[in-house]
Amino acid sequence: MRKPLSVFFIAATATLNAASNESTPRLEKAVSVLTTITKSAHGIRAGQLANADCVAVIPGFKKGAAVVGVGYGRGFISCRNEGAWSAPGAITFENTSLGVQVGGEKIDIVILSLDKGLRSKLLSDRFTLGTDASAAWGNGKTAYEDPNAKIVFYANTKGAFAGFGLDGATVKPDESGNKALYGKAMSNSDIVAEAQTPAAAQPLIAKLDQESSR
Repeated sequence: MRKPLSVFFIAATATLNAASNESTPRLEKAVSVLTTITKSAHGIRAGQLANADCVAVIPGFKKGAAVVGVGYGRGFISCRNEGAWSAPGAITFENTSLGVQVGGEKIDIVILSLDKGLRSKLLSDRFTLGTDASAAWGNGKTAYEDPNAKIVFYANTKGAFAGFGLDGATVKPDESGNKALYGKAMSNSDIVAEAQTPAAAQPLIAKLDQESSR
């Protein structure tokens, strides 16, 4: 017996609402992460956000165990369009470095892209550090600064910051996250270029405006 269309509509709406409910606290956490890292003595320096073309925030990146060394996180990316920060696209950040890890540790990460020429790659289906661009840590005990790096990472975690190798880490679109925010499938390129900022994401964009105008 065929189910009424209303049943399918209700089920689809419930699924979308659940995904949206998951995105909202992540957006709120992203605002908190930006606040913490911009205020930290070892965090983002004044003027760096103003010079960035794109900014990604990944709250609660989960580092892998010492043997496996795989990390995963979900967050958001926004880029400048004529001086204004765009609506955010949802992203995933994965790292398969086999370097020294602290099992189960969660790290909040902010990524600054300083080169507009990298934008199309950064918003593509897969952006790989070490292949598509070099990157450097901007803080932490194992951090170093490369004056020529076009991608700069900042991180915050409770306790010692152990860091991890950046080469091979990937940034990809989070398709389910974008569908939850915008109600339909959208690429990050299209979101950054033309989407209106959803109400749930407005505090994040306001925070970017505030910190980049310091």
